[in-house]
Amino acid sequence: MRLNALSIILGIVTLFSACQNTNNTASVPAKQQEIVSVDFSADSAYRFVADQVAFGPRVPGTTAHAQCLDYLSSTLKRFGAEVEIQEGTGTNYLGKPQIIKNVIGRINPKKANRVILCAHWDCRPFADNDPDKKLRDTPIDGANDGASGVGVLLEVARQLQIKESKIGVDIIFFDVEDMGTPSHKSGLKYLPDTWCLGSQLWGQSLMGKSSQARYAILLDMVGAPNATFYKESYSQQWASNIVDMIWQRANKMGFGANFINADGGFITDDHYYIHKHTGIPAVDIIQLDTQTSTSFASYWHTHQDTMDNVDRSTLHAVGSVVLGVLYNEK
Repeated sequence: MRLNALSIILGIVTLFSACQNTNNTASVPAKQQEIVSVDFSADSAYRFVADQVAFGPRVPGTTAHAQCLDYLSSTLKRFGAEVEIQEGTGTNYLGKPQIIKNVIGRINPKKANRVILCAHWDCRPFADNDPDKKLRDTPIDGANDGASGVGVLLEVARQLQIKESKIGVDIIFFDVEDMGTPSHKSGLKYLPDTWCLGSQLWGQSLMGKSSQARYAILLDMVGAPNATFYKESYSQQWASNIVDMIWQRANKMGFGANFINADGGFITDDHYYIHKHTGIPAVDIIQLDTQTSTSFASYWHTHQDTMDNVDRSTLHAVGSVVLGVLYNEK
């Protein structure tokens, strides 16, 4: 993803309080009750994150990337999804062809009412923010930046096999999200749209075609301890009702400390290209750290993006909210 002059709210942030009144819901007919508690296993999601990291950096063209591709495909199939590997070519930051492999899993494929859940599964091939300059040309583990979102969605898929939602769900793992122009190399001409090549390929393949998806939710960097998720500005421009619905759901489920009711600035991420090419309202749930100069975690695009920075409580919060959104769809 690429940071776009991120605006940070430094004033007092109003947090929604958790909904704890159980007496009112007890008297509501069952068909009208909201689901405020779901089964989401943080341990299972953590394991899915660790499994990806164990392959090594999932840089396109490497053995680790190929092994992880098989793992993602087989795991989605195991949870009942119809799986497609979308292959294509984009242009990387050097202006050269770049092979792209998106993993698409369709759950309840016959249902017309559908939503998209997505994350990127590749790793950045260089640690351009690493404090050790000698390490900046080597790939990162991408435990939080990539693997965490995928891990949450694999657990969502597992839970949807146990308890179906009333709608269809398309889970998409986008490739080559993190190969944008590196910041540590001098003399490189900046090429636009070198980030998020997988979502660009997917979106362009649907241009001019009607889509059944009502909206999309993107997860990016959703595993850090005590992570906070603000309302990303592009998301609010074209999907404000969906943003509000997600953040209100988080509040009702008791995760208001993670989902902050304040603006988070503009970020060019996969959701940007989903909307640009298809018109589908897309929301980015992405960590924002108000204590760093980048507004991302201090270990962003460094070799410290390891399993040490993945927390079960945060995975649980994000995964529970996503499931809560799905199970409350009619």
